[in-house]
Amino acid sequence: MEKLQLIVRADDIGYSEGVNYGIEKSVKSGIVRSVGLMPNMAAAAHGLKLLEGTGVCIGQHTNLCIGKPCADPKLIPSLLDENGNLKSSKAYREAWAIGSEFTVLEEMVIEIEAQYHRFKELVGHDPSYFEAHAVMSKNLIAGLKIVAEKYGLKYNAMNFDGTGTFSGRPLTICPMNSMKPNYDPWETLKSGVRNATPGKPAVFVGHPGYIDDFLLCSSSLTLNRAKEVTMLTDPAMKKWLDEQGVELITYDDI
Repeated sequence: MEKLQLIVRADDIGYSEGVNYGIEKSVKSGIVRSVGLMPNMAAAAHGLKLLEGTGVCIGQHTNLCIGKPCADPKLIPSLLDENGNLKSSKAYREAWAIGSEFTVLEEMVIEIEAQYHRFKELVGHDPSYFEAHAVMSKNLIAGLKIVAEKYGLKYNAMNFDGTGTFSGRPLTICPMNSMKPNYDPWETLKSGVRNATPGKPAVFVGHPGYIDDFLLCSSSLTLNRAKEVTMLTDPAMKKWLDEQGVELITYDDI
């Protein structure tokens, strides 16, 4: 029987130092093999420093909803709030709910491209995969495709129906339940594995991290990040995956 190939990915490296430390542990002592860097965040370099020497696969987790932009603010007014920060994920969710789009595609492309250039400055090479953080926006999806095509980047598209592609190859996207009450990361990962299809790589997207003041003041995803660190570093979880014949891979293996 063909083995199930599984990518265990940690998003949000660079979000904050607390998040960075949780991701570091999930890589060094756990099953995370791919991490998504938020290039615009102040703690991005700190997170990369913690991961030096691990050989972890690093992708661009393009961030349009927190922090300062990488592009010249004068060029992207539709993306910014009155304080010059990127508009919040809440603003995007509210617009999506009523079928509205407040961003300008050309401005979206400018910021995505600027974050790509910042990624290369920080990491020294192209991202192993290319996608975006927690935003529902038609212009974001279109902008990612435009920048990916321009620079030959490996775009990881993720749909709301549990499917996705990586450079055109079909993927199974495991459920992301971390925003739900009584979240159980162990059962969520196990359920994703049980329902995945051998021969079609599966992706589990986690958000491990430890809690600090910046996270508490800026995110609704807090305690469950710490739960995910525990799950992703639990030897029993790794043993269970081995017993199911799961092969842990990275985007670089596809």
